[in-house]
Amino acid sequence: MTIFGVVLGLALLIVLILGFTRVKLPRQTGFEGIESPEVVQAYDRISRWPQFKILRRIIVGELKKYHPKGMLVDAGCGPGYLVAVIVRVFPDLRITGSDISEEMTRAAARNLAALGFGDRVEFWQGDVQKLPFADSSVDFVISTLSLHHWSGPPRAFREIHRVLKPGGQFLVFDLRRDCRRFFYGLVWFAQTFVVPEAMRATNEPINSVLSSYTPDELAAFVASLPLKQWRVKPGWGWMFLWGQKAV
Repeated sequence: MTIFGVVLGLALLIVLILGFTRVKLPRQTGFEGIESPEVVQAYDRISRWPQFKILRRIIVGELKKYHPKGMLVDAGCGPGYLVAVIVRVFPDLRITGSDISEEMTRAAARNLAALGFGDRVEFWQGDVQKLPFADSSVDFVISTLSLHHWSGPPRAFREIHRVLKPGGQFLVFDLRRDCRRFFYGLVWFAQTFVVPEAMRATNEPINSVLSSYTPDELAAFVASLPLKQWRVKPGWGWMFLWGQKAV
């Protein structure tokens, strides 16, 4: 092996080792809600990209493990594409999408109507900290890539607990601030070279990483709730939180 080959191999090894270490970033407050039509259009556009379709398959694969039935609420539904997948995979569910952004809620309703699911899903504008549902009226709550925008996560989880029926479940998916360095590098690359200008102007998607939580911080939000069981499932740059309300 040549000296050049040895040096190159060592360089690649160093990059790999450093890439798998976790970043240590102080949390920076994000924002809740998206009202700018330009930003909503940008989110709608990137949500149709192949990598987000793969991400939705991962989320629905996790959701399948908990066999949702009855009424499911997607809190922070965004442009509604995850709802569209859930409708296809779970045809017996009654689904409501909720988002704090009126502009985003309208976009989701248009998208589902265009896909032919308008009569199977309804969308309400609503804050996750004040969900428009009666006590113990919902079977399942799912929320994806929304937690880091919530202004008060403990209050939001108490609200989710309130609307769930006894034995009801919730599944939250979000980024984690202590992600692997290579994952943070991918996010930086996407913001610098890939995402629409309207998103770069709001420092997205880096802002979403910086305003997200660690698995330990996430666990602390639900540790005091009267849940039958719950668990955090961490990944390289993301994490799931599943819980079930006590009966």
